Amino acid sequence: MATPLPLAMRTALVTGAGRRVGAAIARALHAAGANVVVHYRSSRAEAETLAGELNRLRAQSALALHADLLELDRHPRLIADAIAAFGALDVLVNNASTFYPTPLGSITSAAWDDLMGSNLKAPLFLSQAAAPALRARCGLILNLVDIHGLRPLPEYPVYSSAKAGLIMLTRALARELGPEIRVNGIAPGPVMWPEGEIDDAMKQEIVRKTVLKRLGSPEDVAKCAVYFAADAPFVTGQIIAVDGGRSLGW
Repeated sequence: MATPLPLAMRTALVTGAGRRVGAAIARALHAAGANVVVHYRSSRAEAETLAGELNRLRAQSALALHADLLELDRHPRLIADAIAAFGALDVLVNNASTFYPTPLGSITSAAWDDLMGSNLKAPLFLSQAAAPALRARCGLILNLVDIHGLRPLPEYPVYSSAKAGLIMLTRALARELGPEIRVNGIAPGPVMWPEGEIDDAMKQEIVRKTVLKRLGSPEDVAKCAVYFAADAPFVTGQIIAVDGGRSLGW
């Protein structure tokens, strides 16, 4: 007799899931048995392709939904649409993010609003919108934070500050939403290079300062997400660094 999948009959909403780490998390949660809502803002083609891929593996198990998470009035509708599709919501993964440099002297109000909005404000308000549904299922909120929320990345003060705020928000929400809802975070290190932001010399330097001396993968982060969703019922308010020891090798 086949062993039941650990997330069978559960539903996960992954923000920014059309590409990169978000897509890897969506695939991993789906492989563990979950129905998956693939949220996207601009990556419609990728999100719909991923949802189609997952539905071919298991019929009617995935759905791509659009929302600009900076528009806070869209959050309740996104949660409602996820529940309408699959009947409940068990896991919210706040993965969607913007990332670009803001050297001191060049920071604009628009960049502040964008970086703080996507990395801190949206996770807070989406978590608030999802809380009633998650509470009913003793669910999980999983935030994708960053090692640079603990050690600032040069020329990225706004992004680093936003991720630092998300780390504290993870712990604060764990206090606020327990005992019914667990809230945890993953802090990826070098698992996928940012697009167009890092030259080869910097890549080599980052790997050199990583204890395991190699680049990780989005799948390493996804495995940690499955751990929190399926195998960590007594873990809340915690941040796991999936960084090959990068945070130790400074």
